[in-house]
Amino acid sequence: MDKNVIEFLVKAKQTIFAGNGEKLEPSRPNSKNLRFAEGDLQYIDTYLGGAKFAGEEALWRDDKSFWAMNYIGRLLSQDSSIFDFLNEALLLVSAEYPYRGPLRHENGDYLYICAVEGDFHWFSGVEEVFYKGDKVYELVFHGGDVL
Repeated sequence: MDKNVIEFLVKAKQTIFAGNGEKLEPSRPNSKNLRFAEGDLQYIDTYLGGAKFAGEEALWRDDKSFWAMNYIGRLLSQDSSIFDFLNEALLLVSAEYPYRGPLRHENGDYLYICAVEGDFHWFSGVEEVFYKGDKVYELVFHGGDVL
C-alpha cells in the first residue's frame, strides 16, 4: 500500500475523531456520515447507534473504493464519559497501526488496549477500554482491500 494512502487515512481519522469532519446527509435512516477528502482521496465513516453501534470506514481514490473496515462496539457501562477517553486514544492512531488507536494507552484510571492480526490488506482486531480494571467498552473490527 502506498505510504501516502496510510498517511491520508491517519489524517482523516484524526480529523474525524477530533470532531472536524464534514457531516454528510444520512446515507440510511438515522445514520451518521462523516467525510474527509484531500486531492483524489476520500474517507467516509458511516455508523448507526450510540451506546451500541456499528459502522464502516472506507477509502476511495477518484471515486473508486479500494479499502474498507467494518466495526461493531458497545458501552458496557452507563457512563458515556468513557467516550471522552476513547476519543483521546483514537486521536493517537498511527501509520504503524492505522486501524483504531494505539496498542495501549493509559490515562488515570482508564486503560485502552487494541489487538490487531493481519496487515493493512486483510486484518481483524479487538479494542477494549477498562476503568479501574473493569471492562467498560469493547469493539471488534475487520477489513482490508476491496476491489
